[in-house]
Amino acid sequence: MAKKEYPFDIDGRTITLSNLEKPLYPSGFTKGEVIDYYIRASELLLPHFKNRPVTLKRFPNGTAGKAFYEKNAPRFTPPWVQTFPVPRRSKEGDINYILINDRATLVWCANIASLELHPFLHRAPKIDSPTAVVFDLDPGKGTNLLTCAQVAFLLKDVLKRLKLTCFAKVSGSKGLQIYVPLNTPVTYRATQPFAKTIAEYLEHEHPELIVSKMAKDLRPGKIFIDWSQNADHKTTVGVYSLRTKRKKPYVSLPVRWEELQQATASGNEPSLCFEPKAALQRLADVGDLFAPVDALKQRLPADVMAVMQSSGTTKSPRKARPQSQRKITVTD
Repeated sequence: MAKKEYPFDIDGRTITLSNLEKPLYPSGFTKGEVIDYYIRASELLLPHFKNRPVTLKRFPNGTAGKAFYEKNAPRFTPPWVQTFPVPRRSKEGDINYILINDRATLVWCANIASLELHPFLHRAPKIDSPTAVVFDLDPGKGTNLLTCAQVAFLLKDVLKRLKLTCFAKVSGSKGLQIYVPLNTPVTYRATQPFAKTIAEYLEHEHPELIVSKMAKDLRPGKIFIDWSQNADHKTTVGVYSLRTKRKKPYVSLPVRWEELQQATASGNEPSLCFEPKAALQRLADVGDLFAPVDALKQRLPADVMAVMQSSGTTKSPRKARPQSQRKITVTD
């Protein structure tokens, strides 16, 4: 069957869209609907992705087919798509990551079936400087999103005692993610040990509910607090990204603490799950609840960091080439 192609002009760029009628989810949600969602969400999505290298999770044959993560910009990437080279960890050369800095790039990514978008916590060119700390709450067998919410409140309380404000978003899959905005000079050498220390403390205080260790056989009946996402080589699903874990598309969406409390009290897990139509309506109603994650300036507690530094738990970051030798194609 011949591929159906459609020229599409967006913000001065012409993109050839293809097979818009093709279902990409078992529910029948099509590529055209995927593109339409991302266009409509773009006003709020793009500021959070600006200059962040991104890993694309592509599903050329839909979510029922084989998926793959694409880090390196493919050979057919248009020349107008902005990219940023990041040194490889284990061998010579760079990974040329895409930067989703405009609607045209977002549409182009959607058209190649990049259903999920996974940005880094840093922005180019400062690849060793995360703008936030993230805690990824992953429910083990026998627990669910509401159990994650219970743990989120325990985490929020600890962070509050450290004078840190945090924000929650549902992953769009099974779990919940808690972001601690920093937006001040810091490196992963500080943020990952900090996140690990908090996770281990909560495991110690609530061993019946929380696990901080990676081993999957320890997770049944508990919530795994994944602190390891705070690394220069790891990505976390982006805010407002679609997800692909279920027959229908769901969205990774910010939620208020009051909503988590109400859902937990009533046992109403579906109230925390948002399909694209509901997500877009929510964005129109409440705006960008995640805006403070990009704006609020906070610093990790000096006393906590001093203890971690004296314990020698920090690791050296990825060795990057001097800035003068880097090829950068980012916008201000």
